[in-house]
Amino acid sequence: MNVHTDFAMAAPEIFLLAATCVILVVDLMVPDTRRVVTQWLSVIALLATAGIAAAVTPATPEIGFHGMYILDPLAGTLDIAVCLAAAVTLVYARSYLDQRGLHRGEFYLLALFSTLGSMVIISGHSFLTLYLGLELMSLALYAMVAFNRESVASAESAMKYFVLGAISSGMMLYGMSILYGVSGSLDISQVSSYIVVHGRDPALLLALTFVVASMAFKFGAVPFHMWMPDVYNGAPTPVTLFVGSAPKIGAFAMFMRLLVAGLGGLHTDWSHLLIVLSVLSLGLGSFLAIAQTNIKRMLAYSTITHVGFILLGILAGTRGGYAAATFYTLVYVLMTMAAFGILILLSRRGFEAENLDDMKGLNARSPWFAGMMLLAMFSMTGVPPTVGFYAKLVVLSAVVDAGHVWLAAVAVVFAMISAFYYLRVVKLMYFDEPEDTAPIEAPVDLRAVLSANGIALLVLGVLPGALMGLCQAIFV
Repeated sequence: MNVHTDFAMAAPEIFLLAATCVILVVDLMVPDTRRVVTQWLSVIALLATAGIAAAVTPATPEIGFHGMYILDPLAGTLDIAVCLAAAVTLVYARSYLDQRGLHRGEFYLLALFSTLGSMVIISGHSFLTLYLGLELMSLALYAMVAFNRESVASAESAMKYFVLGAISSGMMLYGMSILYGVSGSLDISQVSSYIVVHGRDPALLLALTFVVASMAFKFGAVPFHMWMPDVYNGAPTPVTLFVGSAPKIGAFAMFMRLLVAGLGGLHTDWSHLLIVLSVLSLGLGSFLAIAQTNIKRMLAYSTITHVGFILLGILAGTRGGYAAATFYTLVYVLMTMAAFGILILLSRRGFEAENLDDMKGLNARSPWFAGMMLLAMFSMTGVPPTVGFYAKLVVLSAVVDAGHVWLAAVAVVFAMISAFYYLRVVKLMYFDEPEDTAPIEAPVDLRAVLSANGIALLVLGVLPGALMGLCQAIFV
Protein backbone atom coordinates (compact mmCIF):
# COMPACT_ATOMS: atom_id res chain seq x y z
CA MET A 1 0.00 0.00 0.00
CA ASN A 2 1.30 3.42 -0.93
CA VAL A 3 0.22 5.65 1.95
CA HIS A 4 0.92 8.88 0.09
CA THR A 5 -1.13 7.77 -2.92
CA ASP A 6 -4.03 6.68 -0.72
CA PHE A 7 -4.17 9.97 1.14
CA ALA A 8 -3.90 11.89 -2.13
CA MET A 9 -6.93 9.96 -3.46
CA ALA A 10 -8.94 10.85 -0.36
CA ALA A 11 -7.87 14.51 -0.43
CA PRO A 12 -11.47 15.85 -0.85
CA GLU A 13 -12.76 14.00 2.21
CA ILE A 14 -9.69 14.79 4.27
CA PHE A 15 -9.90 18.47 3.39
CA LEU A 16 -13.61 18.69 4.18
CA LEU A 17 -13.13 16.96 7.54
CA ALA A 18 -10.24 19.27 8.45
CA ALA A 19 -12.19 22.33 7.32
CA THR A 20 -15.21 21.24 9.37
CA CYS A 21 -13.04 20.92 12.49
CA VAL A 22 -11.56 24.38 11.90
CA ILE A 23 -15.03 25.89 11.34
CA LEU A 24 -16.21 24.24 14.56
CA VAL A 25 -13.47 26.01 16.52
CA VAL A 26 -14.03 29.32 14.73
CA ASP A 27 -17.77 29.15 15.37
CA LEU A 28 -17.12 28.95 19.12
CA MET A 29 -15.43 32.34 18.98
CA VAL A 30 -17.93 34.05 16.66
CA PRO A 31 -20.69 36.10 18.35
CA ASP A 32 -24.29 35.37 17.39
CA THR A 33 -24.48 38.63 15.48
CA ARG A 34 -21.64 37.49 13.17
CA ARG A 35 -22.84 33.97 12.45
CA VAL A 36 -22.61 34.76 8.75
CA VAL A 37 -18.88 34.07 9.12
CA THR A 38 -19.65 30.41 9.81
CA GLN A 39 -21.95 30.29 6.82
CA TRP A 40 -19.46 31.65 4.35
CA LEU A 41 -16.60 29.56 5.71
CA SER A 42 -18.81 26.49 5.23
CA VAL A 43 -19.73 27.50 1.68
CA ILE A 44 -16.08 28.18 0.82
CA ALA A 45 -15.06 24.83 2.30
CA LEU A 46 -17.63 23.02 0.16
CA LEU A 47 -16.61 24.85 -3.01
CA ALA A 48 -12.93 24.14 -2.31
CA THR A 49 -13.76 20.47 -1.71
CA ALA A 50 -15.56 20.34 -5.06
CA GLY A 51 -12.51 21.88 -6.70
CA ILE A 52 -10.18 19.35 -5.11
CA ALA A 53 -12.48 16.51 -6.18
CA ALA A 54 -12.35 17.77 -9.76
CA ALA A 55 -8.56 18.00 -9.61
CA VAL A 56 -7.88 14.50 -8.26
CA THR A 57 -10.47 12.54 -10.26
CA PRO A 58 -8.63 10.12 -12.58
CA ALA A 59 -9.68 8.91 -16.00
CA THR A 60 -9.62 5.30 -14.82
CA PRO A 61 -10.67 3.85 -11.45
CA GLU A 62 -8.10 3.76 -8.67
CA ILE A 63 -8.50 1.72 -5.49
CA GLY A 64 -6.78 2.46 -2.19
CA PHE A 65 -6.80 1.83 1.56
CA HIS A 66 -6.62 -1.96 1.07
CA GLY A 67 -9.63 -1.99 -1.26
CA MET A 68 -11.88 0.09 0.99
CA TYR A 69 -11.86 3.25 -1.14
CA ILE A 70 -12.38 3.83 -4.84
CA LEU A 71 -11.81 6.96 -6.87
CA ASP A 72 -13.30 6.91 -10.35
CA PRO A 73 -15.20 9.28 -12.65
CA LEU A 74 -18.48 8.37 -10.93
CA ALA A 75 -17.07 9.27 -7.51
CA GLY A 76 -15.57 12.53 -8.79
CA THR A 77 -18.78 13.64 -10.52
CA LEU A 78 -21.03 12.83 -7.57
CA ASP A 79 -18.59 14.38 -5.06
CA ILE A 80 -18.69 17.65 -6.98
CA ALA A 81 -22.48 17.50 -7.25
CA VAL A 82 -23.06 16.81 -3.55
CA CYS A 83 -20.72 19.63 -2.50
CA LEU A 84 -22.35 22.15 -4.83
CA ALA A 85 -25.85 21.10 -3.71
CA ALA A 86 -24.88 21.51 -0.05
CA ALA A 87 -23.29 24.90 -0.74
CA VAL A 88 -26.43 26.18 -2.48
CA THR A 89 -28.55 24.97 0.43
CA LEU A 90 -26.41 26.88 2.93
CA VAL A 91 -26.76 30.06 0.86
CA TYR A 92 -30.54 29.66 0.79
CA ALA A 93 -30.78 28.93 4.51
CA ARG A 94 -29.22 31.99 6.16
CA SER A 95 -32.07 34.52 5.94
CA TYR A 96 -34.66 31.90 6.99
CA LEU A 97 -32.67 30.85 10.05
CA ASP A 98 -31.77 34.41 10.98
CA GLN A 99 -35.40 35.56 11.01
CA ARG A 100 -36.40 32.75 13.37
CA GLY A 101 -33.52 32.91 15.82
CA LEU A 102 -32.15 29.60 14.53
CA HIS A 103 -29.00 30.98 12.96
CA ARG A 104 -26.58 28.79 14.88
CA GLY A 105 -23.34 27.20 13.80
CA GLU A 106 -24.65 23.71 14.47
CA PHE A 107 -26.77 23.85 11.33
CA TYR A 108 -23.75 24.40 9.09
CA LEU A 109 -21.60 21.85 10.91
CA LEU A 110 -24.26 19.16 10.70
CA ALA A 111 -24.65 19.89 6.99
CA LEU A 112 -20.89 19.54 6.50
CA PHE A 113 -20.76 16.23 8.37
CA SER A 114 -23.72 14.90 6.39
CA THR A 115 -22.02 15.93 3.16
CA LEU A 116 -18.86 14.18 4.30
CA GLY A 117 -20.90 11.03 4.96
CA SER A 118 -22.34 11.21 1.44
CA MET A 119 -18.82 11.51 0.02
CA VAL A 120 -17.67 8.47 1.98
CA ILE A 121 -20.59 6.50 0.51
CA ILE A 122 -19.78 7.73 -2.98
CA SER A 123 -16.20 6.44 -2.76
CA GLY A 124 -16.99 3.31 -0.74
CA HIS A 125 -15.52 0.08 -2.08
CA SER A 126 -16.18 -2.01 1.01
CA PHE A 127 -19.29 -2.82 3.02
CA LEU A 128 -17.59 -1.29 6.04
CA THR A 129 -16.87 2.01 4.26
CA LEU A 130 -20.38 2.22 2.84
CA TYR A 131 -21.99 1.57 6.20
CA LEU A 132 -19.83 4.10 8.04
CA GLY A 133 -20.62 6.72 5.42
CA LEU A 134 -24.32 5.89 5.61
CA GLU A 135 -24.40 6.32 9.39
CA LEU A 136 -22.40 9.56 9.32
CA MET A 137 -24.79 11.01 6.76
CA SER A 138 -27.92 9.75 8.51
CA LEU A 139 -27.07 10.75 12.08
CA ALA A 140 -26.38 14.32 11.00
CA LEU A 141 -29.72 14.39 9.15
CA TYR A 142 -31.63 13.19 12.21
CA ALA A 143 -30.16 16.05 14.24
CA MET A 144 -30.89 18.58 11.50
CA VAL A 145 -34.56 17.60 11.34
CA ALA A 146 -34.84 18.27 15.10
CA PHE A 147 -32.82 21.48 14.77
CA ASN A 148 -35.72 23.70 15.83
CA ARG A 149 -35.94 22.46 19.42
CA GLU A 150 -39.04 24.54 20.18
CA SER A 151 -41.09 22.96 17.40
CA VAL A 152 -43.17 19.94 18.38
CA ALA A 153 -43.60 19.01 14.70
CA SER A 154 -39.83 18.99 14.15
CA ALA A 155 -39.23 16.84 17.23
CA GLU A 156 -41.92 14.38 16.17
CA SER A 157 -40.57 14.18 12.63
CA ALA A 158 -37.03 13.64 13.86
CA MET A 159 -38.14 10.87 16.19
CA LYS A 160 -39.98 9.05 13.39
CA TYR A 161 -37.02 9.52 11.07
CA PHE A 162 -34.58 8.25 13.69
CA VAL A 163 -36.57 5.13 14.63
CA LEU A 164 -37.32 4.14 11.04
CA GLY A 165 -33.77 5.02 10.00
CA ALA A 166 -32.36 2.79 12.75
CA ILE A 167 -34.49 -0.10 11.51
CA SER A 168 -33.30 0.56 7.97
CA SER A 169 -29.65 0.63 9.06
CA GLY A 170 -30.14 -2.65 10.91
CA MET A 171 -31.55 -4.22 7.75
CA MET A 172 -28.58 -2.97 5.77
CA LEU A 173 -26.11 -4.31 8.32
CA TYR A 174 -27.85 -7.68 8.45
CA GLY A 175 -27.82 -7.98 4.67
CA MET A 176 -24.13 -7.08 4.55
CA SER A 177 -23.34 -9.61 7.27
CA ILE A 178 -24.98 -12.36 5.20
CA LEU A 179 -22.98 -11.30 2.15
CA TYR A 180 -19.81 -11.40 4.23
CA GLY A 181 -20.71 -14.81 5.65
CA VAL A 182 -21.32 -16.26 2.20
CA SER A 183 -18.43 -14.67 0.30
CA GLY A 184 -15.91 -14.28 3.14
CA SER A 185 -15.08 -10.72 2.12
CA LEU A 186 -16.18 -7.15 2.76
CA ASP A 187 -14.66 -6.00 -0.53
CA ILE A 188 -17.29 -5.17 -3.17
CA SER A 189 -15.22 -6.44 -6.11
CA GLN A 190 -14.46 -9.74 -4.35
CA VAL A 191 -18.15 -10.24 -3.57
CA SER A 192 -18.90 -9.57 -7.23
CA SER A 193 -16.30 -12.15 -8.28
CA TYR A 194 -17.77 -14.68 -5.86
CA ILE A 195 -21.21 -14.28 -7.41
CA VAL A 196 -19.79 -14.69 -10.92
CA VAL A 197 -18.04 -17.95 -9.94
CA HIS A 198 -20.68 -19.52 -7.68
CA GLY A 199 -23.87 -18.07 -9.14
CA ARG A 200 -27.17 -17.59 -7.35
CA ASP A 201 -27.50 -18.81 -3.80
CA PRO A 202 -30.52 -18.66 -1.43
CA ALA A 203 -28.42 -16.81 1.17
CA LEU A 204 -27.37 -14.26 -1.44
CA LEU A 205 -30.99 -13.67 -2.41
CA LEU A 206 -31.93 -13.19 1.24
CA ALA A 207 -29.11 -10.69 1.67
CA LEU A 208 -30.16 -8.94 -1.53
CA THR A 209 -33.69 -8.48 -0.18
CA PHE A 210 -32.48 -6.83 3.02
CA VAL A 211 -30.00 -4.59 1.19
CA VAL A 212 -32.52 -3.40 -1.41
CA ALA A 213 -35.13 -2.72 1.28
CA SER A 214 -32.68 -0.60 3.28
CA MET A 215 -31.52 1.37 0.25
CA ALA A 216 -35.12 1.93 -0.81
CA PHE A 217 -35.77 3.51 2.59
CA LYS A 218 -32.84 5.90 2.24
CA PHE A 219 -34.02 6.82 -1.24
CA GLY A 220 -37.67 7.16 -0.22
CA ALA A 221 -39.14 4.51 -2.53
CA VAL A 222 -42.54 2.95 -1.85
CA PRO A 223 -43.29 1.04 0.39
CA PHE A 224 -40.44 2.45 2.47
CA HIS A 225 -41.51 6.05 1.97
CA MET A 226 -43.54 6.62 5.14
CA TRP A 227 -40.99 8.96 6.71
CA MET A 228 -40.75 11.41 3.84
CA PRO A 229 -44.03 13.42 4.05
CA ASP A 230 -43.71 13.90 7.82
CA VAL A 231 -40.04 14.84 7.70
CA TYR A 232 -40.51 17.21 4.76
CA ASN A 233 -43.45 18.89 6.49
CA GLY A 234 -42.13 18.95 10.06
CA ALA A 235 -38.55 20.06 9.48
CA PRO A 236 -37.60 23.71 8.90
CA THR A 237 -37.71 24.45 5.18
CA PRO A 238 -33.90 24.74 4.72
CA VAL A 239 -33.52 21.35 6.42
CA THR A 240 -36.21 19.90 4.15
CA LEU A 241 -34.29 21.27 1.19
CA PHE A 242 -31.06 19.69 2.41
CA VAL A 243 -32.67 16.31 3.15
CA GLY A 244 -34.24 16.29 -0.32
CA SER A 245 -31.11 17.20 -2.27
CA ALA A 246 -27.52 16.32 -1.31
CA PRO A 247 -28.22 13.05 0.60
CA LYS A 248 -30.21 11.74 -2.37
CA ILE A 249 -26.96 11.77 -4.35
CA GLY A 250 -25.37 9.65 -1.63
CA ALA A 251 -28.34 7.26 -1.71
CA PHE A 252 -27.99 6.95 -5.49
CA ALA A 253 -24.29 6.18 -5.08
CA MET A 254 -25.22 3.42 -2.62
CA PHE A 255 -27.36 1.80 -5.31
CA MET A 256 -24.56 2.01 -7.84
CA ARG A 257 -21.85 0.67 -5.52
CA LEU A 258 -23.83 -2.14 -3.91
CA LEU A 259 -26.20 -3.29 -6.63
CA VAL A 260 -24.40 -2.50 -9.87
CA ALA A 261 -20.77 -2.99 -8.81
CA GLY A 262 -21.20 -5.54 -6.02
CA LEU A 263 -24.30 -7.55 -6.89
CA GLY A 264 -24.29 -7.07 -10.65
CA GLY A 265 -24.29 -10.85 -11.09
CA LEU A 266 -27.75 -10.91 -9.53
CA HIS A 267 -29.13 -8.26 -11.89
CA THR A 268 -32.05 -10.42 -12.97
CA ASP A 269 -33.15 -10.75 -9.35
CA TRP A 270 -32.71 -7.19 -8.17
CA SER A 271 -34.11 -5.71 -11.37
CA HIS A 272 -37.41 -7.46 -10.56
CA LEU A 273 -37.36 -5.88 -7.11
CA LEU A 274 -36.66 -2.46 -8.60
CA ILE A 275 -39.51 -2.86 -11.08
CA VAL A 276 -41.93 -3.31 -8.19
CA LEU A 277 -40.41 -0.41 -6.25
CA SER A 278 -40.43 1.92 -9.25
CA VAL A 279 -44.04 1.18 -10.29
CA LEU A 280 -45.28 1.57 -6.71
CA SER A 281 -43.32 4.79 -6.29
CA LEU A 282 -44.61 6.26 -9.55
CA GLY A 283 -48.21 5.31 -8.79
CA LEU A 284 -48.49 6.14 -5.11
CA GLY A 285 -46.42 9.31 -5.37
CA SER A 286 -48.51 10.64 -8.26
CA PHE A 287 -51.91 9.96 -6.74
CA LEU A 288 -51.18 11.01 -3.14
CA ALA A 289 -49.57 14.27 -4.25
CA ILE A 290 -52.86 15.32 -5.85
CA ALA A 291 -54.62 15.30 -2.48
CA GLN A 292 -52.08 17.55 -0.73
CA THR A 293 -52.75 21.18 0.19
CA ASN A 294 -49.38 21.59 1.90
CA ILE A 295 -46.78 22.22 -0.79
CA LYS A 296 -43.96 20.66 1.24
CA ARG A 297 -45.90 17.41 1.54
CA MET A 298 -46.78 17.67 -2.15
CA LEU A 299 -43.09 17.94 -3.00
CA ALA A 300 -42.38 14.97 -0.73
CA TYR A 301 -44.73 12.77 -2.74
CA SER A 302 -43.33 14.35 -5.89
CA THR A 303 -39.87 13.20 -4.77
CA ILE A 304 -41.19 9.66 -4.46
CA THR A 305 -42.31 9.86 -8.09
CA HIS A 306 -38.89 11.10 -9.20
CA VAL A 307 -37.26 8.24 -7.27
CA GLY A 308 -39.38 5.90 -9.37
CA PHE A 309 -37.87 7.36 -12.54
CA ILE A 310 -34.34 7.06 -11.19
CA LEU A 311 -34.94 3.40 -10.33
CA LEU A 312 -36.16 2.82 -13.89
CA GLY A 313 -32.77 3.89 -15.21
CA ILE A 314 -30.91 1.65 -12.76
CA LEU A 315 -33.01 -1.45 -13.42
CA ALA A 316 -32.41 -1.12 -17.17
CA GLY A 317 -29.00 -2.64 -16.40
CA THR A 318 -27.19 -0.96 -19.29
CA ARG A 319 -24.55 1.76 -19.48
CA GLY A 320 -27.17 3.99 -21.07
CA GLY A 321 -29.55 3.29 -18.21
CA TYR A 322 -26.95 4.07 -15.56
CA ALA A 323 -26.00 7.30 -17.34
CA ALA A 324 -29.68 8.28 -17.61
CA ALA A 325 -30.24 7.56 -13.90
CA THR A 326 -27.18 9.65 -12.99
CA PHE A 327 -28.41 12.50 -15.18
CA TYR A 328 -31.91 12.31 -13.68
CA THR A 329 -30.51 12.33 -10.13
CA LEU A 330 -28.49 15.49 -10.77
CA VAL A 331 -31.45 17.17 -12.48
CA TYR A 332 -33.78 16.17 -9.65
CA VAL A 333 -31.48 17.85 -7.12
CA LEU A 334 -31.40 21.00 -9.24
CA MET A 335 -35.21 21.08 -9.50
CA THR A 336 -35.68 20.46 -5.78
CA MET A 337 -33.32 23.28 -4.84
CA ALA A 338 -35.20 25.70 -7.09
CA ALA A 339 -38.64 24.76 -5.72
CA PHE A 340 -37.68 24.90 -2.05
CA GLY A 341 -35.59 28.00 -2.68
CA ILE A 342 -38.77 29.80 -3.71
CA LEU A 343 -40.51 28.65 -0.51
CA ILE A 344 -37.61 30.02 1.54
CA LEU A 345 -37.77 33.27 -0.42
CA LEU A 346 -41.47 33.70 0.32
CA SER A 347 -41.16 32.84 4.02
CA ARG A 348 -40.49 35.56 6.55
CA ARG A 349 -40.53 36.10 10.29
CA GLY A 350 -43.82 34.76 11.65
CA PHE A 351 -44.91 33.31 8.30
CA GLU A 352 -44.17 29.98 6.64
CA ALA A 353 -44.80 29.64 2.91
CA GLU A 354 -45.81 26.00 2.97
CA ASN A 355 -49.38 25.87 1.66
CA LEU A 356 -50.48 25.89 -1.94
CA ASP A 357 -52.57 29.00 -1.28
CA ASP A 358 -49.37 30.84 -0.37
CA MET A 359 -48.41 30.65 -4.05
CA LYS A 360 -51.48 32.61 -5.16
CA GLY A 361 -50.71 35.70 -7.20
CA LEU A 362 -46.94 35.30 -7.01
CA ASN A 363 -46.67 36.68 -10.54
CA ALA A 364 -48.28 39.93 -9.40
CA ARG A 365 -45.84 40.22 -6.50
CA SER A 366 -42.67 39.17 -8.33
CA PRO A 367 -42.85 38.18 -12.01
CA TRP A 368 -39.19 37.15 -12.03
CA PHE A 369 -39.37 34.63 -9.18
CA ALA A 370 -42.77 33.43 -10.38
CA GLY A 371 -40.91 32.62 -13.60
CA MET A 372 -38.27 30.70 -11.63
CA MET A 373 -40.98 28.64 -9.91
CA LEU A 374 -42.64 28.14 -13.30
CA LEU A 375 -39.39 26.66 -14.64
CA ALA A 376 -39.11 24.38 -11.62
CA MET A 377 -42.69 23.12 -11.98
CA PHE A 378 -42.41 22.70 -15.76
CA SER A 379 -39.15 20.81 -15.32
CA MET A 380 -40.65 18.49 -12.71
CA THR A 381 -43.62 17.91 -15.04
CA GLY A 382 -41.34 17.21 -17.99
CA VAL A 383 -42.42 20.10 -20.21
CA PRO A 384 -39.91 21.03 -22.95
CA PRO A 385 -37.61 22.87 -23.23
CA THR A 386 -36.81 22.46 -19.53
CA VAL A 387 -34.21 19.88 -18.50
CA GLY A 388 -36.81 17.72 -16.74
CA PHE A 389 -38.21 16.77 -20.14
CA TYR A 390 -34.85 15.56 -21.37
CA ALA A 391 -34.19 13.70 -18.09
CA LYS A 392 -37.44 11.76 -18.42
CA LEU A 393 -36.78 11.16 -22.11
CA VAL A 394 -33.35 9.56 -21.63
CA VAL A 395 -34.64 7.35 -18.80
CA LEU A 396 -37.60 6.16 -20.85
CA SER A 397 -35.32 5.55 -23.85
CA ALA A 398 -33.03 3.41 -21.72
CA VAL A 399 -35.98 1.42 -20.39
CA VAL A 400 -37.32 0.81 -23.91
CA ASP A 401 -33.86 -0.21 -25.15
CA ALA A 402 -33.69 -2.73 -22.29
CA GLY A 403 -36.91 -4.33 -23.54
CA HIS A 404 -39.31 -2.99 -20.90
CA VAL A 405 -41.69 -1.16 -23.22
CA TRP A 406 -44.66 -1.72 -20.93
CA LEU A 407 -42.74 -0.18 -18.04
CA ALA A 408 -42.02 2.95 -20.07
CA ALA A 409 -45.71 3.20 -20.96
CA VAL A 410 -46.67 2.96 -17.27
CA ALA A 411 -44.16 5.69 -16.43
CA VAL A 412 -45.59 7.98 -19.11
CA VAL A 413 -49.12 7.51 -17.76
CA PHE A 414 -48.08 8.39 -14.22
CA ALA A 415 -46.04 11.36 -15.51
CA MET A 416 -49.21 12.69 -17.15
CA ILE A 417 -51.11 12.26 -13.87
CA SER A 418 -48.40 14.09 -11.93
CA ALA A 419 -48.68 17.03 -14.31
CA PHE A 420 -51.91 18.00 -12.54
CA TYR A 421 -50.40 19.00 -9.21
CA TYR A 422 -47.40 20.74 -10.78
CA LEU A 423 -49.55 22.79 -13.13
CA ARG A 424 -51.89 23.59 -10.26
CA VAL A 425 -49.04 25.58 -8.70
CA VAL A 426 -48.59 27.45 -11.99
CA LYS A 427 -52.31 28.21 -12.10
CA LEU A 428 -52.23 29.62 -8.56
CA MET A 429 -49.26 31.85 -9.35
CA TYR A 430 -50.59 33.32 -12.57
CA PHE A 431 -54.38 33.20 -12.43
CA ASP A 432 -55.31 33.76 -8.77
CA GLU A 433 -55.28 36.95 -6.78
CA PRO A 434 -52.58 37.17 -4.11
CA GLU A 435 -53.70 36.62 -0.52
CA ASP A 436 -50.40 37.96 0.80
CA THR A 437 -49.35 41.37 -0.49
CA ALA A 438 -46.27 41.82 1.71
CA PRO A 439 -43.15 42.75 -0.26
CA ILE A 440 -40.68 39.95 -0.96
CA GLU A 441 -37.45 40.72 0.84
CA ALA A 442 -34.38 38.54 0.63
CA PRO A 443 -30.58 38.94 0.65
CA VAL A 444 -28.84 39.56 -2.64
CA ASP A 445 -26.94 36.27 -2.47
CA LEU A 446 -30.15 34.26 -2.14
CA ARG A 447 -31.77 36.10 -5.03
CA ALA A 448 -28.71 35.67 -7.25
CA VAL A 449 -28.19 31.96 -6.58
CA LEU A 450 -31.91 31.21 -6.85
CA SER A 451 -32.06 33.02 -10.19
CA ALA A 452 -29.06 31.06 -11.46
CA ASN A 453 -30.68 27.86 -10.20
CA GLY A 454 -33.89 28.53 -12.12
CA ILE A 455 -32.14 29.63 -15.31
CA ALA A 456 -30.00 26.48 -15.22
CA LEU A 457 -33.17 24.40 -15.57
CA LEU A 458 -33.86 26.12 -18.88
CA VAL A 459 -30.29 26.28 -20.18
CA LEU A 460 -29.63 22.60 -19.45
CA GLY A 461 -32.91 21.76 -21.16
CA VAL A 462 -31.89 23.59 -24.32
CA LEU A 463 -28.26 22.41 -24.16
CA PRO A 464 -28.21 19.10 -22.25
CA GLY A 465 -25.33 17.64 -24.22
CA ALA A 466 -22.49 18.61 -21.90
CA LEU A 467 -24.03 17.21 -18.72
CA MET A 468 -25.37 14.11 -20.46
CA GLY A 469 -22.00 13.56 -22.12
CA LEU A 470 -20.34 13.71 -18.71
CA CYS A 471 -22.78 11.14 -17.31
CA GLN A 472 -22.18 8.84 -20.30
CA ALA A 473 -18.39 9.17 -20.02
CA ILE A 474 -18.58 7.85 -16.47
CA PHE A 475 -19.77 4.44 -17.68
CA VAL A 476 -17.64 4.02 -20.80
